[in-house]
Amino acid sequence: MAYTTVNKSSSFMNPKLYTSTGNDNLAITGVGFEADLTWIKKAAVVSGSNTNEAHYWVDQVRGYSKWLSSSSNNGEQTYTNDLKSWQSDGFTLGTNNRVNQGSTPHTYAAWNWKAGGTSSANTNGDINSTVSVNQTGGFSIVKWTGTGANATVGHGLGVAPKLIINKRTDGGTNNWVVGHGSIGFTENIYLNLNNAKATDPGSWNDTAPTDQVFTVGTNNESNGNGSEFITYCFAEVQGYSKIGSFTVNGNSTNMIYTGFRPSFLLMKQYSSTSGNAQWGVFDNTRSGYNGKNDFLYANTEASEDSSNAQTLDFLSNGFKLRGEYVSAQPGQSNIYMAFGQTLVGTNGITNNAR
Repeated sequence: MAYTTVNKSSSFMNPKLYTSTGNDNLAITGVGFEADLTWIKKAAVVSGSNTNEAHYWVDQVRGYSKWLSSSSNNGEQTYTNDLKSWQSDGFTLGTNNRVNQGSTPHTYAAWNWKAGGTSSANTNGDINSTVSVNQTGGFSIVKWTGTGANATVGHGLGVAPKLIINKRTDGGTNNWVVGHGSIGFTENIYLNLNNAKATDPGSWNDTAPTDQVFTVGTNNESNGNGSEFITYCFAEVQGYSKIGSFTVNGNSTNMIYTGFRPSFLLMKQYSSTSGNAQWGVFDNTRSGYNGKNDFLYANTEASEDSSNAQTLDFLSNGFKLRGEYVSAQPGQSNIYMAFGQTLVGTNGITNNAR
């Protein structure tokens, strides 16, 4: 199928900044929709002393009480005092420090995606799956059970995803396996580590996803026999999302074209681990105006980093690197995923950078 341009990006993906109180049933509003995936990270203490905390991922397919952390290789944890429910314009929180610390008010970043709400059965692949899919927004959540043998799994998008994040939820310690179209599905990279890409046929069976299915190999952390998996699939949508790669030039002043102003950016140096090869996370709620784009790391519990606050600028049609810190080592290659909105003024001219 062919996608139409998303007219209002905040209907499908929206970053939200909030301050904790420690009060039970804290209502966070202003998301703009009922999310199907919410990713929360404590950013900084309001008083100024930063505190580390795990990343917190929860989705409606697995249920609000079950969470995973991209800063850990642990399996799914079950708690009832973190995110307690989703509403049409946000979510309600309990009193756990991961999402709502009360001893001192903290700022938290919550990144929210809209899938398809109620999940349904998908029988397109060798392995039956349960999917919640938003074809307009290019995002699906897929739950399935591994077989240990090379197999395909239906994702429901109707086009081939360009980025897939796969996590085994049961058992002991298993990495978050990432497949990205720019490095190819003969390679993998891990969301919870700062590793470089590695050749591994056991992750994706050396097979790129199609418009109906993605393929998994025989590795336990990718397709363990009898194990439960959750997979997040992302496809590009013109004017709303861009999934690609770039190589840093010697001046570290690259401009990466997305076709819209980003509101969320995830990027990772994949060619080596030299310099700082963490998974950098940027958004337009914490960053404020250009020149102070603080960032978080998706793969560590570290609080917000402002030591190199001019690392990049969000522009009206992409982003521009300003320094050699996160994913900006000269000569190194990087992957990224960005979400945002094409902004057109009343005169028909795309708005300038912030």
